[in-house]
Formats: sequence, structure tokens, C-alpha cells
Amino acid sequence: MAIKTKSAFFCQNCGFESPKWQGKCPSCDQWNTFVEEVIEKNDTKENWKDDTKKNKRENFPVLISEIAASEGKRIITNDLEFNRTLGGGIVRGSIVLIGGEPGIGKSTLLLQIALQLKNRILYVSGEESEQQIKMRAERISDSNAELYISTEISMAHLFNQIKKLQPEILIVDSIQTLMSDFVDATAGSISQIKECAAQLQRYAKESDVPVFIIGHINKEGYIAGPKILEHMVDTVLQFEGDHHYTHRILRTIKNRFGSSNEIGIYKMESDGLKQINNPSELLITQKDEPLSGIAIAATLEGLRPMLIEVQALVSPAVYGNPQRTVTGFDLRRLNMLLAVLEKRGGLQFGNKDVFLNIAGGLKVDDPAIDLAISCALLSSFEDVNVPMNICFAAEIGLSGELRAVNRIEQRISEAEKLGFEKIYISKHNAKSLNAKKYNIEIKEVGKMEEIYNGLFV
Repeated sequence: MAIKTKSAFFCQNCGFESPKWQGKCPSCDQWNTFVEEVIEKNDTKENWKDDTKKNKRENFPVLISEIAASEGKRIITNDLEFNRTLGGGIVRGSIVLIGGEPGIGKSTLLLQIALQLKNRILYVSGEESEQQIKMRAERISDSNAELYISTEISMAHLFNQIKKLQPEILIVDSIQTLMSDFVDATAGSISQIKECAAQLQRYAKESDVPVFIIGHINKEGYIAGPKILEHMVDTVLQFEGDHHYTHRILRTIKNRFGSSNEIGIYKMESDGLKQINNPSELLITQKDEPLSGIAIAATLEGLRPMLIEVQALVSPAVYGNPQRTVTGFDLRRLNMLLAVLEKRGGLQFGNKDVFLNIAGGLKVDDPAIDLAISCALLSSFEDVNVPMNICFAAEIGLSGELRAVNRIEQRISEAEKLGFEKIYISKHNAKSLNAKKYNIEIKEVGKMEEIYNGLFV
């Protein structure tokens, strides 16, 4: 009997599936991204679980009150930053997707974790040879006698290796290089990625083995392949960084076993990635004397408080239309803050070029840094420096009022630990705050004009 062949068209940008070719993708609005892929389902091919299908028990519905509550078993690594982003360690049976730009250090991170653990680990690489991985392992200078390297890209052969080896952790680098015999398409295609990820998901859930998958990203910065790939996995981590800086940020995008806003910070060195336990010292520039246009903000990334340096430059617009250039912050948010300063403070930014930078290459979307940004803008506008022993933590409303921010106690404690003598917060945060237990002076402010009169007049 002939095998029935089915073909479909997939958007190579977002993974949208269509039964016919379309010029414009209705999902991501990109043109000429649809490619036809032949999907051939062959039921006679051997699956990795075919030999156990007879013994597999049937699932029955269970009352939620009868389910025994238990903490998920986790594998604790020596990397505290990695444990934090995963919610406390590696959950058994979980499947984790790690994305990032080429050369940012995804393979180095997972190889380093694998070398530090004492578990039996299978590292599958479809992009590098055994010799290349060995050279990187020697550079990291750690060793794990239970780390096995495979360069297999066929899913059928890979599962045969898994049956023989019985690893405790599986690492796949990368999902775009794997091929399944169940799909008649090239490696890296949408249908191949979906099928290979589905097989790895079934393996992780049925064997209780954690699986780490490295994924490429597209030019927009999103993980390449279908969007369903991110829904299939338990955790999505984004490895970010600027090639001009040595530090890297491992950011949690999705996590079914912990907070989805955590970050881990590393520093890329010649012998691997080093943990940064105190990122505030890294993100604050050491200065010999006060400079205008600089303010320190107390922000939060997930559950971690950090102090970051905000740099602003305001200068006359002599080249036509005024420029608004931002690095590490939302441009629309900056325009809103400029409008508030103009409307409520009477300051003329309309004929000024404004440049804003979050020092260290960090990207921040915490509204609590509004006050620090406004003070940096005012400092550069008036050419008056903000004292180096002051930091800020408050959101600014459209009427110029200072709004309360969450977890103000952690922000104040971080500022106190780093030796700051004064912190400006909203007076609405002070209602539930015990200022006596801190050795830092807490300034409670209600409107932006109070800070302007106190620091710049």
C-alpha cells in the first residue's frame, strides 16, 4: 500500500502553517516567507518506545484531592546563577529551551554545567566535532568522567544511543540540526523542529530525564522555528549580551517551576563563564569625581535587586530635528518622561538632542527607574551633578507625581549594602516602611518639583 503524502506551507519566520502558499504571512505580516514542506507519516518506522508499548499502563483520571503533593526533585548545580534562573535547580523530567545570538556562549554555558555535575550526561552536538568540544572542555579546565559526547543528528540513532547509555541529563546542541525519519523534510525546517521537539518532550516526561535544548534565533531576536516550540517546553531561557562587553545575562522568559522574571549574570573570560554574585558593582562605573548627567537607580530583575547607572546627555539640536537616542530603555517611555518635565517643570527639551544610556549594556523595563532617568536628564540639562552617594527608586506619573514601586525594602537594603547614604522614594511607599531599621537616609518625596528644588536649584 502506498504511503499517503501530505504537504503544507510553513512561514519560515514564525512557523505559521497554511494549506496553500500565501504571499504575506497572516501571523507575522512578513512577505514571501512560505515554503512548502512534505510531511510523510510512516507508521511502520520504529519508534523509540515501540518495544515498551505492550507494557505501558493506561492512564485514568484521578481526583485532585487524592494526588500526593510533593516538591519536584531537583538537581542542584554548582552554578548559583543557573540555579536561580531555573527556580532552584534542574527539575527532573523537565525540558528547557535556551536561545541566544551566535557566539554569545550558549554551548559554553551548558558544557560548563555538564562538566561541573557528577551525573551521567549525554551531550549531543550536531554543529561541532568531538575534537572541538574536547578543546573547549580543556579550556574550561573542569572534568566529568560521566560526560559522553555524541555528534549524531538522526533521532532514531540518537534514541538507540540513549537506550544503551541511560543518561541522567540530555543536552541537545542544537534542535535545528536534528532530523526525524517521520518527516520528509530537511533539517531545520518547521516540520522537523516540531517533530524532533515532540519526541524529546515525550522522552523527558516518560523517562524523568531533564532535557536541555539549544535553539537558534532569527534576525528579530526570537527563537527560530514555530512558536509552538516555546509552548512545548517547560522553561525558556534567553542568553543575552553585547559582544562589546564581557558580561552575559541569562534571562528567564518562561518557567513552569519558578519565577519567569529571574536573571543570572556571568562574565565571559578565557577559561569560561564566571558567576557575578554582586552585579551592582559591575553596573556602576567607578568615578574619581562627580559628573553631570549621571544618576543611580535601584531596580529589580526578577527577585534580585540591583543598582544601575543611568547616563543622559542633553545638548542643543544644531543638526535639524532634535534626536532621541536610547540604549537599554524604551524610547516611548523616555518621550513620556520628557513631556512630563516640559509640561510640569517648564523645561524646554523640544529643541534639545537627548541621548540616554543604561550603563553596562543592560536592558531595563522597570518603571521604578523613572525618577533616576528624570534626574539624569535634569542633571545634564542644568549641568549640575547629582551627588554620588544618592540613588533613586520611584515611578513618575503623567502629572509629575511620584508613584510607589513594589518591594521597596529590597531596593533600600541593596543601596545600603553598597554604601549609599541617601535614597529618594515615593512618599506612598513610606506608609508601610519602617525607616528606623535602615542606616541609610530615606527621603520621602511626593512630586518631581520637590526633587528639582532640592538638587538642582
